[in-house]
Amino acid sequence: RVDYNVPCDKDGHITDDRRIRSTLPTIRYLLKEGAAVVLASHMGRPKGERKLELSLRPAAERLSELLNQPVQFADDCIGSETAAMKKALQPGQVLLLENLRFHKEEEKNDPDFAKALVEGCTAAVNDAFGVSHRAHASVVGVGKLLPMVSGLLLKKEIDFLDGVIENPKPFAAIIGGAKISDKIQVIANLMEKADVIMIGGGMANTFVAAEGYDMGRSLQDKDRFELARNLMKKAKEMGSDIILPVDFMAGDAFSEKANTKVLEAKDFSDPWMALDIGPKTIRLYVETLRRMKSVVWNGPMGVFEMKPFATGTFAIAEAIANLDATTVIGGGESASVVDQMGIEDKFSHVSTGGGASLEMLEGMVLPGVAVLADKE
Repeated sequence: RVDYNVPCDKDGHITDDRRIRSTLPTIRYLLKEGAAVVLASHMGRPKGERKLELSLRPAAERLSELLNQPVQFADDCIGSETAAMKKALQPGQVLLLENLRFHKEEEKNDPDFAKALVEGCTAAVNDAFGVSHRAHASVVGVGKLLPMVSGLLLKKEIDFLDGVIENPKPFAAIIGGAKISDKIQVIANLMEKADVIMIGGGMANTFVAAEGYDMGRSLQDKDRFELARNLMKKAKEMGSDIILPVDFMAGDAFSEKANTKVLEAKDFSDPWMALDIGPKTIRLYVETLRRMKSVVWNGPMGVFEMKPFATGTFAIAEAIANLDATTVIGGGESASVVDQMGIEDKFSHVSTGGGASLEMLEGMVLPGVAVLADKE
């Protein structure tokens, strides 16, 4: 099982092949050992319908280029024709199956669907960290029918993200994103180990508003103010320091063309909204990072998709990249920022899975890991 859920342009050309490239070590190892390799993946959310724009055929073509050998492509992931292609596959050959999610049974973890997937196969490898938090047929169902082991990518992900909380001190966590509700458990788990937790993105507004400031039209979880206060209090009791923005880049509309100005928390009023961390906060966070020996970052500092509000996110990425420390990017939007900047190789590890990395940072055991035969 691989995760080739890669972005494509309107002409079907892959715009970011990082997820395909990251599986090459496992595929090459299997081929070197004389295996015939069948690859299964999903792409997008077709919800059980065949959609041409979500076909994995472009992924097969790109993989063929990267492996420098032909990659066969099956027009379906199950059925008699696919079974015949699997049966004819010789050691050293590769076959990629069509999008698993063209069948609703994949996400339902249907046992008959899993049985059809494993037909003709003798062992299973999970190298799809990005979906290992999902109890789907190709992840969990297959693992109950065949001995399933971890691929090299999955092992690397687990080793880095599991080991984050044992990293050298001082240890900082930078948590961003829109809503506090999405990251409560991550913050709660990391405060037990992190010396410093720096908050950014829309969720920072909730923390700041919980301290009694009127944040104007900024995105806020107004029913989470008490929770934010409790997290701050608990962190202090545990010896972890939660640092909040001291200023913001604000806009008078949620738009790239909005009027902008730098505001401190006490200066907000309608129609202003916080859309990025401000220059003082950038300096504070960068200075704090300089003394760290390990850093984990998950979530942007602002609406980085809009140029006027991208400065904070890109400044933090650059600051982490320049550290002499163990640095882990927890997938999702943070990984795409690092990718855009072309600095991926400056980090100890950039995760391929947003949701899965979040659940690992929360301290959860992923279903796709729990089912592995080599989990001991």
